[in-house]
Amino acid sequence: MDPDAVAKAFVEHYYSTFDANRAALCNLYQEGSMLTFEGQKIQGSPSIVAKLTSLPFQQCQHSITTVDCQPSGPAGGMLVFVSGNLQLAGEQHALKFSQMFHLMPTPQGSFYVLNDIFRLNYA
Repeated sequence: MDPDAVAKAFVEHYYSTFDANRAALCNLYQEGSMLTFEGQKIQGSPSIVAKLTSLPFQQCQHSITTVDCQPSGPAGGMLVFVSGNLQLAGEQHALKFSQMFHLMPTPQGSFYVLNDIFRLNYA
């Protein structure tokens, strides 16, 4: 397993799903998962998806600038750090963002998001 390839595939899947149908992200989180969104901590897949689907915009487009990853611990986890731009429908300027994912392996051979931290980057 190439960690960079896994990270790249995860990032492509996550953001294309977010941009098309945020509710479908529920499969990437579990009950023990935690999202920190702009400082607000949210735990569990249903609460995380409720937060993401209640954001005050309907359409957006993520454009990824960088993806960095590292293996994390003996259980086969992975840290993935993403930076990029978020273009909201009807807005002239894109917002810059950073997001960190701590991915953990599932018994089925895929990964789920244990930790997710999102921040907009203000100049």
